[in-house]
Amino acid sequence: MSEFHSLSHDQQVAKLHELAQRALQHWDGEFQTVELVKYRENAVFSAWRADGQRVALRIHRNGYHSEAALRSELQWMEALGAHGITVPQLIRARDDRHLIEVLHEDIGEPRHIDMLAWLPGATAGTSEHGVQADAAIDFLFAEAGALAARIHRHASQWQQPDEFVRHAWDEDGLIGAEPFWGRFWELEGLSDAQRNLLLRARRTARSDLRRYGRTLDNFGMIHADLVPENLLIEGARLRLIDFDDAGFGWHMFELATALYFCLDDPRYAQIEQALLDGYHAVKPLSAADRAALPLFLMLRGTTYLGWIHTRQGTQTAREMAPMLIERACQLAEAYLHHQA
Repeated sequence: MSEFHSLSHDQQVAKLHELAQRALQHWDGEFQTVELVKYRENAVFSAWRADGQRVALRIHRNGYHSEAALRSELQWMEALGAHGITVPQLIRARDDRHLIEVLHEDIGEPRHIDMLAWLPGATAGTSEHGVQADAAIDFLFAEAGALAARIHRHASQWQQPDEFVRHAWDEDGLIGAEPFWGRFWELEGLSDAQRNLLLRARRTARSDLRRYGRTLDNFGMIHADLVPENLLIEGARLRLIDFDDAGFGWHMFELATALYFCLDDPRYAQIEQALLDGYHAVKPLSAADRAALPLFLMLRGTTYLGWIHTRQGTQTAREMAPMLIERACQLAEAYLHHQA
């Protein structure tokens, strides 16, 4: 563990704030009112440029994504924006780079940093607490489904740059020997019965994924984090932020992600119906797609266990572990029952 990671949360934030102030010198304009907005995988700061433009400065976690992968994320976002899909607009650094690399002596490790234009709107909810109680469910999830379908349809036709690099939420990335977010079955806190249940679901999923198959119609670049806090509502418009998890994956995994943090909502049946209907209106879903939803809900649940397994000791992992373990096991049982 680096010296930086041994610091308290508040000490880390203070160092990252200093880094943000220094990094802003690489962009045109004078910036002020630099404030932390979110600190989980990345540290996201809000800043105001002298001309009134609000921006988001993202300081990326060291070692999570390579520079090539981060550049690829931004290239895809630029392509989506050019296609008319409202995503955060990249603001390139003064030398026209997508992102910069800065080494702060008090942090001791290089950090990649990029800048995005701030998108207006209120979040639809949070991962911890789900969708806002007063949210217009039919509108929100029909729009979210349609937005996901437009993104998937665009990705199936888009010619990627030659050096495009992103991780994959494929069989190996989800249930292989080294899943992208970690070996979920090794998570401390799992009972023997829970671990055996998850391993049984993992084995069954391997054959089901191969039976379901991978085609341009059901697999490609996905956002992979279509959770309430990444959906911004402004009037009758829905916008999507935070492409940090974007990679190659099944389209139904995208929809399972959108549903995952709504599973305890008493309006869940309405939410699922609106999401699938909104998606289907833009990009038709087959019977096989719909039948695969329990599979991908279960897989989404195991990825979050992998996430907390590889981030044990963090406040988020400690707080969410009980809920994530219980939900992953419920989804595994529902999936295996569905297969029986």
